[in-house]
This record gives sequence, C-alpha cells and structure tokens, in this order.
Amino acid sequence: MRASDVIAELDAVSDAADAKHLQRFFKTGPGEYGEGDVFIGVRVPATRKVAKQFSALPLSEIDVLLDSEVHEHRLVALIILNGQFAAASKPRALDEGTQRTIFEHYLAAVRRGRVNNWDLVDSSAENIIGPWLFERPRDLLFELVVSDDLWERRVAVLSTFDFIKRGDPSTTFELCEILLPDRADLIQKAIGWMLREIGKRVDRDQLVAFLDEHAGHMGRTALSYATEHLDPDERARLRRL
Repeated sequence: MRASDVIAELDAVSDAADAKHLQRFFKTGPGEYGEGDVFIGVRVPATRKVAKQFSALPLSEIDVLLDSEVHEHRLVALIILNGQFAAASKPRALDEGTQRTIFEHYLAAVRRGRVNNWDLVDSSAENIIGPWLFERPRDLLFELVVSDDLWERRVAVLSTFDFIKRGDPSTTFELCEILLPDRADLIQKAIGWMLREIGKRVDRDQLVAFLDEHAGHMGRTALSYATEHLDPDERARLRRL
C-alpha cells in the first residue's frame, strides 16, 4: 500500500464544485483560520470509504498524506490512524506498543502543524490522545492548552471528549478555566461544546456550578454553547451574570 494509491482513489471521487464549496466553508481565504488550505472536493463519507480500503497503510505512507497540502489527504490519514489505534485497543488484541507508536506519531503531526483545521482536530484528538491519556498523567494537555497555536489548544480541549464520555469531566473543567480569556472563535466553540457535553453526559449540577463561578468571565459564544440544553430560565440567569 502506498500513499499514491490512496490519493488516486480520492481523486477518483473528487468533485470540482464541492471543492469550491469546501474552500469557502472551511474559511481558506486571506486572514481566515484555514488560509491556504487546498480542497479537491471529497465529502467525508467518501473519504471514510477510501480510508477503509487502506486501513493497514504503513505509518511512513500516512506521513506522506499528512504532509500533503490537500485537506482530504490529511483527513484520510487521520481516519486511518483512528482505525489503527482502535484496532490496537480492542481488549482481546490490546497492544500498548502499537498504541504508543500511533499516539507519538499523531502528536508529532499535531506539533508540525498537520492537524490544522477544526474537522481534522475534532475527528482525531478524542480518538487517539484521549484514550491514550485516560489512565495516564495528563500533563501534555496542559502544555498544549497554553500553546500559541490555535489548533494545539483545540486539540487539548477536544481530547477530553473521551474523558467526558467515560464520566470524568475534571480535566475538561481545568482546561476550560485556563482558556476562559481566549476569544478565538474556534476555542470559544470548543469550550462551550465540551462544557455542554458535561451537562448532558455527566452531571448537569457540576456544569451549572462551574458556570455560576465563571459565567461572568466567559465569552458570549462559549456561554451560549455551554447553556444550550439548559432550560430557558436557567440560561437567562447565567447570561445575566
């Protein structure tokens, strides 16, 4: 299996009209968060089908895709990595050595700026960093959350979605508190989204207690997302703070 084979399969299902739409949707214009990103017009379901064909792609070939300027090449690489990490995490086939290798490989890609749009972060951080760190020290997340790089900060927060799904909101609360002054729109949305999920999946009272303490210092976007599933009176009270 070669990266060139994956690229050929993606090219075969690409669409020029979709490429133009995706370039607008992912804000690739000058000064926008996705400035310079290149799309060939492959929708996510089609990308996942291609990824399934190349589930055993070697890491060296995955790197070729991650280092491509084409967005869909990077996305398919991350989907393949997700699958490989999940396969190494199955109870009957648990392979911590492979897990560690994939985790380190993914983290290296994050740090060299290859996981550099919100869909790339959101489709991978909780599937690789989250499960690897769940029963391990989480210092890495506190390093990433103070990075100057927007995507590293978002990776830190989104990695904790795995923790939330397992009933542990502690690290999410800590990271969100650090990020409260951060007014980058994609960070605001990440904060609000993860806080909302704590209220939905773990404990509404813990969410409300956090918001009672911090709502007065939160951006409007984060607070709006975090309170989305609360009743109208509760939302109004928190917004007045």
